[in-house]
Amino acid sequence: MLSADPHPRPPIRVLIAKPGLDGHDRGAKVLVRALRDAGFEVIYTGLFQTPEMIASAAMQEDVQVIGLSILSGAHMSLFPRIMNELRAQGLDGVLVVAGGTIPKSDIPAIKDLGIAEVFGPGAQFSAIIDFIRSHAPAPSPSW
Repeated sequence: MLSADPHPRPPIRVLIAKPGLDGHDRGAKVLVRALRDAGFEVIYTGLFQTPEMIASAAMQEDVQVIGLSILSGAHMSLFPRIMNELRAQGLDGVLVVAGGTIPKSDIPAIKDLGIAEVFGPGAQFSAIIDFIRSHAPAPSPSW
């Protein structure tokens, strides 16, 4: 008979946010479900999030990962503001990834901001899940 792990690891906590005025969130909701099915604890902030709201939610929820989903084309104005707000809140150690309709030519500048990876249309959930598992900081113990 297998014994239970006396110190099970808490699941990786992921915040999925829709910054700006982008009103389309079907892809974000599908990703939330895929991450939950993979064993992550996922918080979805909903639509129309400001950089301050995203940083505040990340702090309150004690997440290890933030996923930014954007389809509006405003990523180059919103992502720097989000990353600055995360740093201002002391959330430098949080893994930040992005997805949506982001031109490949913008990806180097996005990564220079501190966003670890960008997943475009058609990205496989398995690739997103594997990346998060491989790069997320360890969850805080709940004891």
